[in-house]
Amino acid sequence: MNIFTKQITLQDGRIITIETGKLAKQADGSVVLRCGNTMLLATVCSSKDSQPESDFMPLTVEYQEKYYSAGRVPGGFLKREGKPSEHEILTARLIDRALRPLFPKDYHNETFVNVFLISADNTEMPDSYAGLAASAAIAVSDVPFLEPIAECRVARIDGKFVINPTFEQNKKADIEIMVGATQENIMMVEGEMNEVSEQEMLDAIKFAHDAIKPMCALQVELAKEMNVTKREYEPEISDAELKAKIDSELYQKIYDTAKLALAKHERADAFDKIEQDFIESLGLTEEELEEKQILIDRYFNDSLRTAVRRLILDEGKRLDGRKTNEIRPIWCEVDYLPAVHGSAIFTRGETQSLSSVTLGTKLDEQIIDDVLDQSRKSFLLHYNFPPFATGEARASRGVSRREIGHGNLAHRALMKVMPPETENPYTVRVVSDILESNGSSSMATVCGGCLALMDAGVKIKKPVSGIAMGLITDTESDKFAVLSDILGDEDHLGDMDFKVAGTPDGITACQMDIKVDGLSYDILSKALKQANEGRAHILGIMLQTIDKPREDYKPFVPRIEKFTIGKDYIGAVIGPGGKNIQEIQAATNSVIVIDEVDGCGVVSVSASNSEDMKAAIAKIKSIVTEPEVGEVYKGVVKSVVEFGAFLEILPGKEGLLHVSEIDWKRIENVSDVLKEGDEVEVKCLDIDKKTGKLKLSRRVLLPKPEGYVEPQPRSNTRSNNNRSNNDRNNGERRNNNERRNNNNNDRRRN
Repeated sequence: MNIFTKQITLQDGRIITIETGKLAKQADGSVVLRCGNTMLLATVCSSKDSQPESDFMPLTVEYQEKYYSAGRVPGGFLKREGKPSEHEILTARLIDRALRPLFPKDYHNETFVNVFLISADNTEMPDSYAGLAASAAIAVSDVPFLEPIAECRVARIDGKFVINPTFEQNKKADIEIMVGATQENIMMVEGEMNEVSEQEMLDAIKFAHDAIKPMCALQVELAKEMNVTKREYEPEISDAELKAKIDSELYQKIYDTAKLALAKHERADAFDKIEQDFIESLGLTEEELEEKQILIDRYFNDSLRTAVRRLILDEGKRLDGRKTNEIRPIWCEVDYLPAVHGSAIFTRGETQSLSSVTLGTKLDEQIIDDVLDQSRKSFLLHYNFPPFATGEARASRGVSRREIGHGNLAHRALMKVMPPETENPYTVRVVSDILESNGSSSMATVCGGCLALMDAGVKIKKPVSGIAMGLITDTESDKFAVLSDILGDEDHLGDMDFKVAGTPDGITACQMDIKVDGLSYDILSKALKQANEGRAHILGIMLQTIDKPREDYKPFVPRIEKFTIGKDYIGAVIGPGGKNIQEIQAATNSVIVIDEVDGCGVVSVSASNSEDMKAAIAKIKSIVTEPEVGEVYKGVVKSVVEFGAFLEILPGKEGLLHVSEIDWKRIENVSDVLKEGDEVEVKCLDIDKKTGKLKLSRRVLLPKPEGYVEPQPRSNTRSNNNRSNNDRNNGERRNNNERRNNNNNDRRRN
């Protein structure tokens, strides 16, 4: 085996090792990355069969965390890894977004990148290293690649930036972003923050880029040591004459049509007509058209891209007629769905989100059972993008990776303003159904979700808005234009998609993809400043619809109350086999959940009305309450005896109601007054400190009869006679004993 190894040291002394030549040698490229006990295996395989007629890069990236890596057996029936979790999908998307722009534009071979977590501990966050491992696998392969990239996580902890923080460190971070970059350029950014400024975010990106540069240099050195030679491939087919003809005949028509500021579908139809008229003018046969169609589409799109970009850079006009910093018309509405806990419609231009909020109990929390994350989520956000949102006639087949990614971005943005569990006892689920789409539906989800949360009465800390920014650059003239609230076409034809969400006081989430080489921090700073202005404009319109959370929840929202009990009482409330808690739930139509937190029991009670809620809480508190002297209780007679009755005043707490404490009048026979099962109101007179026995009284709660005279004690004559008889008998016994002793002594003397 020819094994090659390279190492790099992080700022805190941790060592990252990249090794190749030992595992998965039949792949086009493979490496094992190690940091501490965490190990990732990354491979790349690219088809030798070129697809020169294609016009895109068929790249697939998969990330999987093996359960054996952490010494765990997968849950479920099959007990093996199945479809990727949301965390794995999101990690794969981060890798894909950084790698994809760096394959040659004319390389269209089907390519697969796989990253496996094969060893893990509870210290390192493995997704921080996945992008570096994937790029290193490509670097040591013969697959064409412009230059290596690396990804890292940067977090700000106690005011200091940390590269690739551990799990424990990351919990304390107020900035946490993933950055992907080459040695020269930022390619991808995604993360969340606690309302930080634009400058603080830029500082974090710069800090991450400084750490990434040596990681990229390491890959270059490794490839050089291995004498890696990139394969030759068949470039995409071309026809210079056809391209020149399209540019000369169609460019101006496209440019003039772009200036008309048509609606989305009208604009698409107009561009299609220009292309179809051109095709008809060629007079091609069906066979010739089939051969030329891909080239015609490619060159037409190139001409369209150039025309739209020149229109923006030269005249400052966009496809829908707006200025570069202008936001599309917005209208909002809340409480649109009458039977839903909270709802809102947010429409910006031709993008529309119908957002809803459902408030559930603790039983509705999402259980996370990933390899390194076993937890629960009480705030959920789901994003749906049905085909009809863009007028497509096709079926919807499950949740796509794009839907998971867009939902995660909106979740990050809103999660930062959610109230703590101590103030919000509900499991909150936000659903955004995109009903129309023409750019930035994820940011529409942020705005619509925020409105729906306030409509539901969820006490969010501050309202949040979001905006998508675009960029058009010209490297030859150094001209550039930052676009606010981009359209779908501007995203497709532009150089950047930068989504920013936050409150008036700072950024809570961001996502950026760069499609060009060389994005200066000055341009990035301008984009962030312009995004801030756009967010403020959008938020101002949102607050005209609803400016703060409703004071109370809707009438049909289940009510939830939380309180704590002693740890020792948890078992008593639950009962043997759950008997007690099930009986309480059935009797009060409630849902009760008990968790042990910080050495005490946290009880969460949910019911559809206040009466059931109060009844359930009363039953629970009766179990955990200790009897107190002077308190009045409603007891149930458990048994009747000659000298009184035993009453249960609290679950498991019985006391004696003596016959003398039943009534002011004399009672000869207790069974004439009390029977088993009777409910009696009594007062606790005393608690024996040693035995815990309770002394109860009913009569002290009854009005005292006029002229009442305390009954005299029973006669003691019999007792006195008995005492005299006992004394007399004892005296006779003493005399008899003395006589016997004297007789015995006489016998011994004789």
